[in-house]
Amino acid sequence: MTGLCGWIGHATTEPESTLARMVGRLSPFPGAKPTNWSTSDCGLGATGLKATPQIAHQGNLHAVVIGRPRITDSHLHAFAAQNNHAEALIQGYRKEGHTVLRHFADSFAIALIDTDKQAALLAVDRFGSVPLGFTESANGLIFGSSLWSLNAHPAAQQGIDPQAIYHYLYFHMIPGPETIYRDQFRLEPGESLIWHAGKSTRQRYWEPVFVENGTQSFVEQKEAFTALVRESVREASMGADTGCFLSGGTDSSTIAGMLTTVSGRPARTYSIGFEAEGYDEMEFARIAVKHFGTRHTEYYVTPDDVVNAIPRIAAASDQPFGNSSVVPGFYCAQLAHRDGVERMLGGDGGDELFGGNARYAKQHIFEVYGRIPRSVKKSLIEPLAFNLPSALPLIGKARSYIQQANTPMPARLETYNLLERFGAANILTRDFLAQINVNGPSIHQQKTWDAIRAKELINQMLGLDFKYTLADNDLVKVNLACELAGVEIAYPLLHDKLTQFSLSLDPSWKLKGQQLRWFFKEALRDFLPPEIITKEKHGFGLPFGPWLTKHVGLQTLVNDSLADLKRHNLIRPEFIDEVMSKVKEHPGYYGTMVWILMMLSLWLKEAKQAI
Repeated sequence: MTGLCGWIGHATTEPESTLARMVGRLSPFPGAKPTNWSTSDCGLGATGLKATPQIAHQGNLHAVVIGRPRITDSHLHAFAAQNNHAEALIQGYRKEGHTVLRHFADSFAIALIDTDKQAALLAVDRFGSVPLGFTESANGLIFGSSLWSLNAHPAAQQGIDPQAIYHYLYFHMIPGPETIYRDQFRLEPGESLIWHAGKSTRQRYWEPVFVENGTQSFVEQKEAFTALVRESVREASMGADTGCFLSGGTDSSTIAGMLTTVSGRPARTYSIGFEAEGYDEMEFARIAVKHFGTRHTEYYVTPDDVVNAIPRIAAASDQPFGNSSVVPGFYCAQLAHRDGVERMLGGDGGDELFGGNARYAKQHIFEVYGRIPRSVKKSLIEPLAFNLPSALPLIGKARSYIQQANTPMPARLETYNLLERFGAANILTRDFLAQINVNGPSIHQQKTWDAIRAKELINQMLGLDFKYTLADNDLVKVNLACELAGVEIAYPLLHDKLTQFSLSLDPSWKLKGQQLRWFFKEALRDFLPPEIITKEKHGFGLPFGPWLTKHVGLQTLVNDSLADLKRHNLIRPEFIDEVMSKVKEHPGYYGTMVWILMMLSLWLKEAKQAI
């Protein structure tokens, strides 16, 4: 990966402000962790596996820019073209201070230090697609692209945060700004950190504002949208040998087709399949291949592949991460790397920008109940539903519907959360339970929900997913898969112009009745194959649970990992045994919990961390 790291303040024995020299090669490969920090005078901490980091020094100002930013100001854009983005950052900072960030778009992370003013500026892009973490010591600010780079500094605190462990078990990842370590954080999407003489301020230089004015011309919006998709794919593919993930879904098929269009030659596409009922969608990928005439490569992941990949993924993660789709993503990216592809295009973001997740339609059904007068609900509907015998047809479903409809958002989204269903007291040991706030996840989500600048439910859910689904989960997953495989990643559908377009799109066009992403599909109806327009969403889901019931290698890895986890006094041994005993009964449901626990155990072992 391309990474940066540095510090400012009296973080070591030297009194000067500095930006540290390179910590060590920030590599995606297991075992290649950062080494010791330099205590030299001002230097720059940056390295690149594929993309070259951009570095600049102008007197007292020193800057690093990584990623693939686009500068919207014409003068700074021209300056960057003649020099580089880091030089343009300094140029703009001299004139505008930290407000220069409003001119930076698309994917990036930046760090700027002013040694005269004892000041620093850190920032990440609008979706946090290029991560940047930080911690503050008694004497200064330490920052880096990975938590490894922070922990390599002698002033960084490395204690595990029990609340972060609980959040991982709840969300299957650790939502920002918190990390697995106490007092170590990462910047949120569209966020900057301004540090001056020992004091820091975090603020959003950009946040999504949904425009819900209503009437729009479909024809005009369709033309604008397709032009933006074409532009975003063209820009994402420039400067590198490029290929595409192809699941056969709407987003990946759109990108594959557009890449073929803008490049004037068949796009190189890569798909993963599974010999498991209900998981393989290779037929849809092949439909897209035939329709667009792509140059296609496919691979069927096996249980042995999963056994081989799991330890590598755990070792390459700088904190626990539980999205199992990283495994097929890794093998897909590896196919491309072996083919000479330097950059992969991912379809992430389409569902969250244009309304494609099934839960959006489901939640609107619950909202219907909220529009019934309260007096009618309390005096008629609910007494009938809860007093009639449950054996009567549909009474059980009616009760479940009412209970969920009466649960406010966003808590209603977690009705089927594994920790909510099992109960924290049944999962966690008494000692660990005493160290955490079981309401932490709901407080976290509610705070995010309350800050969303939208009135329509569909847009409120999209705003929530910008963070929890995209920034904290899916982008982490694809970034990790591509780092392991040794390729760059770009997300055309997260192009800033497309993002702004989606924010102003009529909310009823995102979810029309129960039709998900109505506008996206209608606008591309003449471009995509009809089978892909009408298919249900799936992706690269891993059949871990079903395979665990049959594959000895997976069973051995899981049993060894869970035996190690029992020694950490986090999870009740009885619960672990109970979950394992029920995997055969419901492989998908209980298999998910087994995966989460296994990956936590392997990460703790790899990181050599004890709670």
